[in-house]
Amino acid sequence: MQSRLLVSEIQFQTMIRRLCHQLLENHQNFNNTCLIGLQTGGVKVVNRIKTQINLFLPEVNLETGALDITFFRDDYKRRQVVVPNATQINFIIENKKVIIVDDVLFTGRTIRAALDAMLAFGRPQKVELLALVDRRYSRHLPIQPDYVGMVVDTITPESVKVSWKEIDGVDGITLLTPDNLEV
Repeated sequence: MQSRLLVSEIQFQTMIRRLCHQLLENHQNFNNTCLIGLQTGGVKVVNRIKTQINLFLPEVNLETGALDITFFRDDYKRRQVVVPNATQINFIIENKKVIIVDDVLFTGRTIRAALDAMLAFGRPQKVELLALVDRRYSRHLPIQPDYVGMVVDTITPESVKVSWKEIDGVDGITLLTPDNLEV
């Protein structure tokens, strides 16, 4: 497997700050707005965004949650082992502006499942999508993010790995290409 660093640690932090500024422009004090991270990568992005927004606006109590979409996926019965993660949403999303957050937007199927799963917590006023990485040429469904950290043009055998300081020791985004693939 060949790997190519797309985003360094400094660029990663800048990307998170830029996404926060975009959210602040559109949601100002976050009244009636919440962030819901998709397990597992989206939750990490939400945590980083919440920390950064609290630096900008310490008085804001930004509601955040974690959503597991395992049993809402259209392919979950096809998978060998299904291991769900915890859903932690301690608030009602009825009539709120909800920002769904994921680390990598690929086919769009995860987001479709998230929309279905989210309805168990109420009917939102509006739903937006934030993706740290948008793999735009691989979409199966007509789903586009409202906020994007970066766009990566990839082909299906390639993958994008988001590294987290808390887990991997460094923040970054890497493109992984199989050795037998000519690019």
